[in-house]
Amino acid sequence: MTEKMPPRVRSRGPARAPGRVHWMELFFDLVFVAFVGQLAHGIHGNPGWAEFGTFILLFFPAWWAWVNIVSVVNLLPGLSSRSLGMAMLAAMAAAGVMAAAAPHALGGRAWAFSLANAAMRAILLVLWLYRRRHTGGAAPSWRIWTYNGGTAALWLVAAALPLEGAVALWAAAILVEVSMVLVGGRLQPDAGIAGINVEHAAERLGLFVIIVLGESVFTVVTVVSTVWNPAAWLAGSLGFVVVALLGWAFFQYGTGTLNAGLERLAGRRDFGGIQLTILFMPFLLVAGVTAIAGAIATAIPAPFATLPLGSGITLGGGLALFYLTNAVVSLRFGQSAGAVLPWSIPAVALSLLLVPASRDVPAAVVLGLAVVLLLALTAYVELHHRAMARQG
Repeated sequence: MTEKMPPRVRSRGPARAPGRVHWMELFFDLVFVAFVGQLAHGIHGNPGWAEFGTFILLFFPAWWAWVNIVSVVNLLPGLSSRSLGMAMLAAMAAAGVMAAAAPHALGGRAWAFSLANAAMRAILLVLWLYRRRHTGGAAPSWRIWTYNGGTAALWLVAAALPLEGAVALWAAAILVEVSMVLVGGRLQPDAGIAGINVEHAAERLGLFVIIVLGESVFTVVTVVSTVWNPAAWLAGSLGFVVVALLGWAFFQYGTGTLNAGLERLAGRRDFGGIQLTILFMPFLLVAGVTAIAGAIATAIPAPFATLPLGSGITLGGGLALFYLTNAVVSLRFGQSAGAVLPWSIPAVALSLLLVPASRDVPAAVVLGLAVVLLLALTAYVELHHRAMARQG
């Protein structure tokens, strides 16, 4: 006799627990990291103001789309697995076009970059309207239509304009979105950020940073594999240690305070603080890590030559931005200035000193100095934590 298989049960319940990240969200993040990787190539070598400006101009709209997707999914814990999967796949398609268009988004592919951003806003419009219909806790419908539908229309029109007009509409769309978030967060906090699940938000940000750091390691490995000589191995090893120590600092100390800090902000209804630490400051942190990876990639092929000025700026400035962002977030989370300033001020100042040093000493030496700086900061924080634990 053949044994009958039990009937397949289709789960129609929520795709995830409110405080957990779904696998499809992580799948979606991979496309955004591919976008960051595409843009990062523009700040390798000797980037100037034009290259830095292009990086920010193209990266921020994508980042803003990402945090909006994160926010609305966070506020929709009841989404079924099928609905969440379809939303993420649609958003991935839009993000994929953005990534493919990114290298020439200020040239012949500006129309594709515009259309992809319009599609992303249309997906967000559907998700926010879904939330309003099923939970009733979202913002007024006019605000949803303006924030997502109106800006989607701006991006759509931009696809048909010459580059100068398109860029102007891109800036207008982002300005509308950021302004509405900042004003709405103060006038109607209960309609948006106040209902966010901080556990999900903290985990999502942490996992995204993991992927960005992984992209940095991938960059180091790829360049070493291409050059493949002892000098490249030396520079690549130093670059890997830099990225590893950044990861150590963030995941050993940063994520430990992220959840508690967001809970503290939510408890005292500091919605401006939640906006700052979820929507804006992580952008600076990711930009800093990406800039550092670009400098390491430039150093590996010629470790005994001095770095170009642009790469010196991305290395020192990226490290300074990483630590400045962590300091601002720590202070906003309620840590005392006496606990934050002793490590943050030296970290930012010494990181910036790497910029002039890169003009006088070989690239491998500059990477070595960065490693020494990061090791010293790591040792300081470790000793401080142990001292606090003994006192506790």
